[in-house]
Amino acid sequence: MNVEKRDGRGAVGQRAPRSGGRTTAQRTTRDTTAATDRREGPRARGAREFPTQGSAALRPAERTRTTGATTPRLRVAPPPPIRVPRAPFVGLILVLVVGGVLGILAVNTKINENAFRLEKLQQQQAKLDVDQQELKKEIAEQNDPGNLTANARKLGLVESEDPAYIRLPDGATIGVPHPAEGAPSVTSQQGNGG
Repeated sequence: MNVEKRDGRGAVGQRAPRSGGRTTAQRTTRDTTAATDRREGPRARGAREFPTQGSAALRPAERTRTTGATTPRLRVAPPPPIRVPRAPFVGLILVLVVGGVLGILAVNTKINENAFRLEKLQQQQAKLDVDQQELKKEIAEQNDPGNLTANARKLGLVESEDPAYIRLPDGATIGVPHPAEGAPSVTSQQGNGG
């Protein structure tokens, strides 16, 4: 199929337009009709019309303003500036700074006080640890069998020659119990009349 037949035009030398495009003939007819419409028809609101000479625009003529009764133009006024008093703000800043410094001093004082108290408690703990070690040593010495015998003699106890035993599971007595015979020690409390 021929391009001319497809477009429905029989004009020679014109090619088919690209999609969405216009041909030269359409452009020229449209531009001339638009130019005549602009000159003849009423102007759009706010549009300016400049005199032309050929294809060059001439300088527009100065319009004279009428000084008649024109209404004043209204415009939005900026809000009045807000003035904040400076004294309360400065006072607030001073109170915050002084309060912060006093707070830091109070915290440091409390930390130092607790540090001294901790040092005192650590010294007391060290002294108590030494005392505990001495008491454990003394208890170990007192539990020595030789010391037990000496302490028993001081209390007036005498050794038994043949002791009797009680068997715990059934409570049976092994041996014959009898009182110990012997004189109390000279150093005992009973021998001294105590």
